[in-house]
Amino acid sequence: MPLRHRLLAVLVAVLWGVNFLAIHASLEQFPPLFLVALRFGVIAIPTLLFVPRPRVPWRWLVAYGIGFGTLQFLFLYLGMAAGFPTGLASLVLQASAPFTVLLGAAFLRERLGSRHIGGIVAATLGLVVVGVSYGTQAPLGPFLLVLCGALGWALGNIASRQARADRPLNLVLWMSIVPPLPMLAISLVVEGPERIGHSLATSLTVAALPAWAGLAYTIVLGTLVGSGIWVWLMARHPAGAVAPFSMLVPIVGIVTAWVVLGERPAWLELAGGVLIVAGVWWASRQPTRRTTGVREPTTASALPRDQRQMDPFGSPKAIKEPNGSI
Repeated sequence: MPLRHRLLAVLVAVLWGVNFLAIHASLEQFPPLFLVALRFGVIAIPTLLFVPRPRVPWRWLVAYGIGFGTLQFLFLYLGMAAGFPTGLASLVLQASAPFTVLLGAAFLRERLGSRHIGGIVAATLGLVVVGVSYGTQAPLGPFLLVLCGALGWALGNIASRQARADRPLNLVLWMSIVPPLPMLAISLVVEGPERIGHSLATSLTVAALPAWAGLAYTIVLGTLVGSGIWVWLMARHPAGAVAPFSMLVPIVGIVTAWVVLGERPAWLELAGGVLIVAGVWWASRQPTRRTTGVREPTTASALPRDQRQMDPFGSPKAIKEPNGSI
């Protein structure tokens, strides 16, 4: 990859890492369930008006919206609103990668190689270490909520794999039409019209500016710019060259939460984080194969549609069967 493209990949990792700080700011003003509906509602309206619908079956588009858009952010926002640290949330959400591999093996009959198994074991051990460390200081519930968000992300990955979209970014945008109405209905029942109304009424103040800025960041920089650059890079370079940059996301998330919010993770949590990142990175590496001729790099756009997969950030990631990457 040219230096300019490497810098773009680092930029995306920074944008996605800071995104957790933006979510934290929005949750200071809006109830979590309503915030999910608001976030995707803002994206859904222009999408319906201006973005062509991807040529995928409706069942997989809806399933992707339920898993990636609804369940992931429902549980992530609930967990963060319940007090789970912002930086650790960016780390625990990486569990979506091993969850994706396990679900692919269970439902799509994808074979697991030794590299997958080793990476999953390391990442799982890291999650246990983080959970035990966090559970000794605070209730375990918020940690489990964020972990459920990672599982929702993985379910969305499986649905996007089955959708086989020719325009992955269009699929990401059209997914946004699924969460708003169900989440708004659930928010009205659980959080109540009074709480929602109060959050909106008090949002037109100077004190609420960080919440609106966080929401704008999540939509524009976190989703549109970040995903757009990632899709562009994945279409031009081998997945093995681009995907490892996603491992910078939890590092950025933890550092920014440390600097801005004063969240200082325990050493045991950092050790668990190293295991999680190392496990995901190891399982996502492409095995080196010896060939007698010149081997052309494989890009996401060059693979057949049934061999494309959405990476943990909702962008296309090339895989090789049967030993695909996370």
